[in-house]
Amino acid sequence: MAVNTLEELRTVYRPPAPRAGLKVLDHLDAHCRRFIALSPFYVISSARADGRADASPRGDPPGSLAHVLDDRTLLLPDRPGNRQVDTLMNLVDRPYVGLLFLVPGFTETLRVNGRAEISTDPELLGLLAIKGKPPISILKVSVEEAFLHCAKALIRARLWDPAAQVERSCYPTYGQVLADQIAGEDAAEIDAGEDESARTELY
Repeated sequence: MAVNTLEELRTVYRPPAPRAGLKVLDHLDAHCRRFIALSPFYVISSARADGRADASPRGDPPGSLAHVLDDRTLLLPDRPGNRQVDTLMNLVDRPYVGLLFLVPGFTETLRVNGRAEISTDPELLGLLAIKGKPPISILKVSVEEAFLHCAKALIRARLWDPAAQVERSCYPTYGQVLADQIAGEDAAEIDAGEDESARTELY
């Protein structure tokens, strides 16, 4: 049966514990800052002009993944990629993001929501340069919500458990998948190109 209203939804789920709402901050406190400093990976969500949602992974060494400018401002670098700029195009029309930060070994995650502005200010770019190479652009996020998310999802997933790791050989390579999906593409050529790009074009 479809659930279409908030009233119907609350017949399925009991009310949240009071602290679920109380833990939501409107800024980055010392704990949020420390979590971000330790994180090498986050997922950024955005919405297209027509309202359809999108999510994209981002990764960098801890300390280079993001820069906390102040307790209400977070800087996120955009490194070289496939140049589709899906997230950035979304933000031109709908300048809001949801961020989910992960730290290897931690089962808690950090969620940050806010309004994002695309910037090419050289001073801001320089704050997140790696090996002397600045990012192409910066997302300047004005933080509206920040909170620690409980551990249940990652515990269920056994995400960091070595015994739960999946053998890579059980799934086709990136090139093999694309060759199956795009007529005329060569799997070996795609994989070789991706390997070279990973060696020479990360930054």
